[in-house]
Amino acid sequence: MHVELESGTPAYVVRTSGAHRGLVVIPDIWGLRPLFTDLCDTLAARTGWSVATFEPFPGRRLPGSDDPDGAARRFEVLRDIDDAALLGDAGAAADATEATPVGLIGFCMGGMYALTTSATGRFDRIVSFYGMIEVPEAWRGPGHREPLDALSERGSVDVAAIIGTLDAWTPTEHVDRLAATGVAVFRYEGADHGFVHDPSRPSHRRDDAADAWDRALSFIAGA
Repeated sequence: MHVELESGTPAYVVRTSGAHRGLVVIPDIWGLRPLFTDLCDTLAARTGWSVATFEPFPGRRLPGSDDPDGAARRFEVLRDIDDAALLGDAGAAADATEATPVGLIGFCMGGMYALTTSATGRFDRIVSFYGMIEVPEAWRGPGHREPLDALSERGSVDVAAIIGTLDAWTPTEHVDRLAATGVAVFRYEGADHGFVHDPSRPSHRRDDAADAWDRALSFIAGA
């Protein structure tokens, strides 16, 4: 169901009766849309968990993926995002699942925030799908924290990353630094950015995506 978080941020929650775990999904740069509400439905049905997602750009009228300048305009807005507000919404979405414990996954931009969220202690297990390991120069603003700094304070939170070896957003040297923190890194040879969550993307790889989902959900489950 569609709900509003305490902050007023639009969110979507699937509450599963008797769920023994919750899961929060942070969307990619294109925000909350049917791709992610459908994903929540699918994940809840597959796992039996309660699953929630939310809009990372609340209160802003931004172009969609059909706008040729849409990504550039959204990148500009990223400079103004305050980590505290976005991570607060992630925590509120976790509360909305009414389940415990709660894991978290994020994609692309959302994967970057998934890494940063590790320092909050609200989530016991986190998986970043091709999240930026260092904040891109064009996105940097006073409200951002570097993911690697947050990971250094994550305590007992278990974190994994799904990475494509051809992904320019996650250079090999960044991935090596991520692995050095103790994050479980799963590298997919020949895969580019966004190869898992959106089948309409040219970079989508069906077999690798299926394998990545199995790994991610097993990790969240603690299996």
